[in-house]
Amino acid sequence: MRVFVTGASGWIGSAVTDELLADGHEVLGLARSDQSAAALAAKGAAVHRGSLDDLDSLAAGAAAADGVIHLAFKHDFSDYAAAGRTEHAAVQRMLDGLADSGRPFLLASGMAGAAEGRPLTEDDASPHHGADSLRGGAENLALQYAGRGVRAVAVRFAPTVHGMGDPGFVSTLTTIAKERGAAGYVGDGATAWAAVHRSDAARLVRLALEKAQAGSRVHAAAEGSLLSRDIAAALGGHLGLPTASVAAEDAEAHFGWMARFFGAELTASSVRTTELLGWTPTSPTLFEDIAAGAY
Repeated sequence: MRVFVTGASGWIGSAVTDELLADGHEVLGLARSDQSAAALAAKGAAVHRGSLDDLDSLAAGAAAADGVIHLAFKHDFSDYAAAGRTEHAAVQRMLDGLADSGRPFLLASGMAGAAEGRPLTEDDASPHHGADSLRGGAENLALQYAGRGVRAVAVRFAPTVHGMGDPGFVSTLTTIAKERGAAGYVGDGATAWAAVHRSDAARLVRLALEKAQAGSRVHAAAEGSLLSRDIAAALGGHLGLPTASVAAEDAEAHFGWMARFFGAELTASSVRTTELLGWTPTSPTLFEDIAAGAY
C-alpha cells in the first residue's frame, strides 16, 4: 500500500515510517523543511513537500496514496485553540478528497476529556466537536466520514509515547525537575497517565492501517495507569533528586504549561484494541526507559 503520512519525520511518525517500510508498504511523507525531506529520503520514503497550513498540498498528498496516516499536529501550547482550528481544516480537506473511495484514513488523537473516574475505553466517544474544541474536534470529524465511504480510524495515543530520545512530556518533566531541584507531582500524586513505547505505538498504527474497521477507535496504551507520584519517583531516583508534592494552586507556577497535563487523569484500557488487532506490546516500560537513561 502507498501511504501518505503527515508528521512522517516526527517522534512517532519516523517510527511509523520505519514500520511501514519494513512491512513492505510505500511511504509518501509530508515534509515542511529540507531537513525533514532529507531524513525521509534517506529512509527510502518518497517526499511530498507541504505543511498543515497548505491545504492544497495535503489534498494532493492524500489523493496520490492508497491511504492516509495523519500524525502531524501543531503542538503550540501558547495558542492551542489556533492549532485546533488548523487541525480541523487540514483533516476536513483531506477527507473531502477521500470520500467514497473506501481508502483508510488514520487520525492521531488523544485521550483527554472522554471519561471521568475510570479508564477511557475504545467505546467512549470523544466529547470534542467543532473547530474550536480540543484538537479541533478532529476525531469526531474524521469518524463522521466512516459513513461517507472512508475507512476512518481514530488512533488515540497515550500522553507519554516514550523511548530513547523522547522529546515529549516526560522529557519536559525531567527538565523541570532539574531546574527545581526536585521531581514534583501535583497534590497527592494520585492522578495517572497511560503510556506506550514508541516502537509498540508504531506497530499498532501499522496494524490499524491493515485491519481496523471504519469508524473504530484504537488505543496505543501499553500501560493503562501510572500514578504521577510514581513517575516523579522514578525520575527523581534516576536523577538523584528528591520527590516533592506541589499544591494544586501552585502547580502552574511550578510546572508551567505542563501543569494542565500532569495534574490530569489520562488513563486508558487497550483490551478491545488488543482483541481487534492482535497487538501485544513487547518494548520496555516507561520506568524501564527512565532507568535506562532515556531521560
